Order: sequence, then structure tokens, then C-alpha cells
Amino acid sequence: MRWCTPVGMAMVTCGLSSASAAWRPATAGQDPGVQVDTSYGCIVCHADKRRAFVVGVHAERGIRCHDCHGGTPTAYETRAAHTRGFIGDPGKVRTVAICSSCHADPNRMRQYGVSTGQLAELRTSRHGQLLLQRGDTAAPTCTDCHDAHTILPPVDARSSVNPVNIPGTCGRCHEDQRLMARYGLPTNQLAEFRRSAHGVALFENRDFAAPTCVGCHGSHGALPPRVTEIANVCGHCHALVGRAFAAGPHAASARAGRLPGCLACHSNHGTERVPPEQLAALCARCHEQNSPAAALAQQVQQEIVRVTEELRVAEVALEELVRSGEPVVDTRFRYQTALTYFRQVAQVQHNLDLEQLSDLTRRAGSIARDIRAVAEARRERRWEHRLFLIPVWFFTLAAVTIAGFKLADLRRRGE
Repeated sequence: MRWCTPVGMAMVTCGLSSASAAWRPATAGQDPGVQVDTSYGCIVCHADKRRAFVVGVHAERGIRCHDCHGGTPTAYETRAAHTRGFIGDPGKVRTVAICSSCHADPNRMRQYGVSTGQLAELRTSRHGQLLLQRGDTAAPTCTDCHDAHTILPPVDARSSVNPVNIPGTCGRCHEDQRLMARYGLPTNQLAEFRRSAHGVALFENRDFAAPTCVGCHGSHGALPPRVTEIANVCGHCHALVGRAFAAGPHAASARAGRLPGCLACHSNHGTERVPPEQLAALCARCHEQNSPAAALAQQVQQEIVRVTEELRVAEVALEELVRSGEPVVDTRFRYQTALTYFRQVAQVQHNLDLEQLSDLTRRAGSIARDIRAVAEARRERRWEHRLFLIPVWFFTLAAVTIAGFKLADLRRRGE
């Protein structure tokens, strides 16, 4: 059994009988899966932190309180425990040194497949520059993003760095208007991201491959991409679009820094898709109305608007065939082929190759028109069947009417 005797106001002396086990199951209010080391002196005063710590990955790897905080964990009296280089609250700058003492050591980290470049990246980041170079303690340190004690891997849904949770983790600071006012930064990024194509994919479709804040800004080396880097950053995911953009007329201006790459047409956190009918107006923001570029934009818009409408009509026609009970396996496959061509259109429009774009819209449009024609033919056939049934129903009704008169006449005679 454990015994504790108060000594003054600041010290508690405790001991364990020889019959006590080193590890005891969690008590009421704890996670039943958590085992708390009751032979460890730190738990006397810091049981709550120990409970939080033991559910994390560090505890699984044998890390204990004194590995980060120093001290004498075998002591059960406060003054004795807080010796041998004890560190209470290490502060933000010292936290970086403590974490990197393991995480920057290749010999320690290689067995876990964990990168050891976090500290080097942090030093290059805006966060690291503010904290480590300027001593700005409003800037985040390791534990602001990863928690101090409950360190969970990114694949754990409870982790603050799980893909779904990363925007909220960043938003804890970046939605704080008072804090961001110090740096002249807006606070609407998270709201814009949630409405964006990326945010919808992540939060609504649960597509964990969708980029979060760290996908574009980096995690430990967090910095906004420079103007000349934007197209390359987007190209990490949008490889085919990036390749098309690199082959187009805008690439040279982007590489020279005269054009902000993808952000010339798409916003950064909103990442909205440009509606086909607004393409020419978008181009007109940079190009004069009667310029060759503006004329090309009109042609591109016409092609894409036309094939978009044809595919919409084809989709309606396909649904009509399904409702009518017609076999649609081949038709549905052809429709998917048309959509594949259309997705290639979305790529090719970034290199503004009108000939290639027209070829793709022609192929997609041809399939779409064939599907519409099939639906119209089936519809006409159904009307023909209905028209054929009109005289059949007429003669049937006439026969029933005549039979009714005959039956009535027979009944009268029988009376």
C-alpha cells in the first residue's frame, strides 16, 4: 500500500510497500487501458500528466518523465525529486532543444522511420525565425502543435496532426485576431479552406489525400510559397495540370516572378474552380479586350461551355434510360469515357493548346450526342408503342361496350 505524509505546505513524502506492484490499473476516471507506474515518484504530484502521457507514443517507446524534465524520479519528496538538472516548465525555446535532442538524432530515429530534419526545417520556417532568432514567445513551439504529454501519431484520429485535425490545429493561432494582428495576417484562412475544393474533399468526402495547411506550407518548415514556387507546390498533387501549365505561355512569366502561378486564376485557401462561362472574364483581368489572348480565351470558353452542356444533357439522357428499364451497361461505359476526355480538357486548358483542347471536346461531345440520340430513339419507340395501343384499347373498349349492351338486352328478355 502507498503512504503519504504532508511535510509543510510544499512537500509530500510518500513511499510504497514491498507488496505494491510497479504498475497498477487505472482508477476511476482514467482510461481503463492505461497502466500507471505507481513506483515512479513523479506520479505523486503529477498523476494527471502521467495519465495523459502514458496513452501516447512516447510512453510506448519507453520514454519517461525524467527523460525530458530531468530530476530524480525515484524520490518521493518534492525537494529531493527536483534535483539533478530538474526542468519544470521548459519554456518555448528550451522545448525545441529538448525535443530535438532525440528527434534530430539519426541514430535514435532511424529505427522508427522518423525524419530527423525537423529542427533544421523549423529554423527556416516563419515560426522558427520568430521564436529562435527574435525570441518572440508568441510563436509556436513543438508542444503547441503536438501537445506536451499526449503525443499521438498522425494516423490516430485523436492526434492534433491527423489530416482532419491539422486545419483546426493551425487555426488555434491563425484564427486569433488579436494574435494575428501583431503580424498583419488575416484570420479567414480556415473558413475559406473549409469551403474550398480541398476542404470539401477532406471534411465532407473524408479524402485524406487532400492537402491540408501543411501540404502547401510545409509542417516544421512552414512558410508561404514564394511567387516563383507556387506552380511547383501545386504540382505536387496536380501533376498533369502542372505539366500542362509548364508547357503553356504563362509558365515563363511564373518562373520569372511576374505571375503568381496558379494564384493568378485560383485563390490560395479558397482554391475555387472557375466556372466555364467565366473563363473569358477571368482572362480579361490581365489581357486587353481585343488582344489575341482575349480572342483565344473566348474560343476556349466556347469549347468548354459547349461540351459541358452536352455532357449535362447526356447525363439526363442516361438517367432517363435507367428509369425506363433499358440496359445501360455499354451506355454508362461510354459516358464514363466521355468524362475521362472532359477531365483531360481541364488539364489541357492550362496550356491553352486550342487544337488539342478542341480534339478532346470533340471526342467527349460526340459520345454525349450519341447517348442523347439513343435516349431520343428509345423515347420515340415508346411513343410508337403507345400510339399502337390506342386502337387496341379502342377496339377493346368497343367490344366491352357491345358486350354490355348484349348482356343488358338478354336480361330484359329474360324478365
